[in-house]
Amino acid sequence: MSAQVRDCDICIVGNGAVGKAAALGFAQAGLRVNLLCAPGSGVPAVVPNLAPGSTADWDVRVYALNHVAHDLLSSLKVWDALDQARVAPVSAMQVQGGGIDAGRLGFDAYGAHVNELAWIIEDKNLNQALDTALRFAQNLTLVQGRAQALVVQPDAAQIVLDDGSSIRASLIIGADGAQSWVRGACDIGLDYRSYHQQGVVSNFECTKPHHGVAHQWFVQEHGIIALLPLPGNRVSLVWSAPDALAETLLREPLSALVERLMPYCGEVLGALQPVLPEAIKAFPLRLMRPHSMIAPRVALVGDAAHAVHPLAGHGMNLGFADVVDLLKVIKEKEAHRDCGDARLLGRYQRARKEEVMLMLATTDGLARLFASDLTPLRTIRDLGLNLLDRLPVIKNKLIAHAMGK
Repeated sequence: MSAQVRDCDICIVGNGAVGKAAALGFAQAGLRVNLLCAPGSGVPAVVPNLAPGSTADWDVRVYALNHVAHDLLSSLKVWDALDQARVAPVSAMQVQGGGIDAGRLGFDAYGAHVNELAWIIEDKNLNQALDTALRFAQNLTLVQGRAQALVVQPDAAQIVLDDGSSIRASLIIGADGAQSWVRGACDIGLDYRSYHQQGVVSNFECTKPHHGVAHQWFVQEHGIIALLPLPGNRVSLVWSAPDALAETLLREPLSALVERLMPYCGEVLGALQPVLPEAIKAFPLRLMRPHSMIAPRVALVGDAAHAVHPLAGHGMNLGFADVVDLLKVIKEKEAHRDCGDARLLGRYQRARKEEVMLMLATTDGLARLFASDLTPLRTIRDLGLNLLDRLPVIKNKLIAHAMGK
């Protein structure tokens, strides 16, 4: 008896938020899509209820989604399925060094002629809405299994699974994260550098209203502290901390973490109290630059295609922008080309090259600059922040780029 072969137009490997959005986008475009997930990690049959106003635990992993992400999720009918009571719009952002006389830079929605600069969304809220949409999507098949081999032929690519079955598609999309199996199977080289930092995340109640303002402090040897607005008087901490400090933060009680934060945020946010039940997590920070976002009949999206420092909060936004550009290329393809045609993939890579390289260079350069403890560099960067804050034309261009406009 021959092993089962599933035929489709597009096979997406990986079921994170970017992979799910890609699956929805291509399925809604009328293409036959298979979404390959590891066993036990597929779309749940029953999604935990996060009804509006829910008091369920607050997820410590959050994303600052920009206008490109918002527009994509809206077009997929996912945005309105989010629990809006757990989504916090960002109306302004304040950036400053760690000292009293350090440089300052402010952005606001009014100056950018928009209602919001971004939206802060919990990981589980985003994935619940995507999972709900996936369960009702047409042209979409969820396949659970582990990929064992990738065989590329002139007219198709085939992924062989651990049970002997396989998926044959015109295009394979690698949306399987920073440790991408698809990228490795295509033998795509990778530039990798650890920042020797961890992103420490937790949530707090604050006694003063945050007014939708996101705050960020560059504190030299202690890394970068960001406090992002959540609904109500809550804020989400993302502390890009050196490894040794991060390990200390994880060992200490959250009351000690609050004491460390108060010199920076006490004046603007008041006293902090950990959101119950208390939770703190950390994830390693690294720069990853694959030598290509494409291979024969393969396209990479999301963390499989790039990993940047979280100081600008754009990792997820870059992934959603990958999906937007790949969707556009496929939708506008000539009738005689299939989804995995080399010319189409070349168009996708060219469409993404400038934005991805700019974000990689910018976040990496800022991370290095603000990590330096050299007095001349500290002086220059503080002067630079203050000068930029007084140049509205340039500042508004930076805001527009951050929003994806």
